[in-house]
Amino acid sequence: MEAKATQALLNELVETLKDGQKGYSDAMTDVEDTKLKDTFKKYAAQRASYVTEIEDQMFKLDLKPDESASVTGTVHRAWIDLKSALTSKDNHAVLAECERGEDYAKKAYETALKAQDLPGALHTVLTKQAAGVKQAHDEIKALRDATK
Repeated sequence: MEAKATQALLNELVETLKDGQKGYSDAMTDVEDTKLKDTFKKYAAQRASYVTEIEDQMFKLDLKPDESASVTGTVHRAWIDLKSALTSKDNHAVLAECERGEDYAKKAYETALKAQDLPGALHTVLTKQAAGVKQAHDEIKALRDATK
């Protein structure tokens, strides 16, 4: 895979992770349920650590993380309705929005892992992160289903 394509792919993942981190941070601040606060805090921290791991890989591969705002513009829409859900104080709605963000993150990793010729260390990191994202998605979905 060409360096520029790898760089674009990783910047896309970083943006997706940063959006998730912000989404979970917002949710953590505004939700009243203590267990949900803890869950959101855990996933905000997870996303922050994933960003660091990817940026470390980019540094090792001599690829530049994109410092500009959202690369695609579309990424942010995955979490955009979270604010109104938080305002409503409806845990089910909040979890549904978080799950939508997770669906987006899951897809981003599936796309990334389909890329040919990812360097081995990078592929290992992304595979591990994809598993973490899937686990987060499944937990959020289970919590959402439990609040019906």
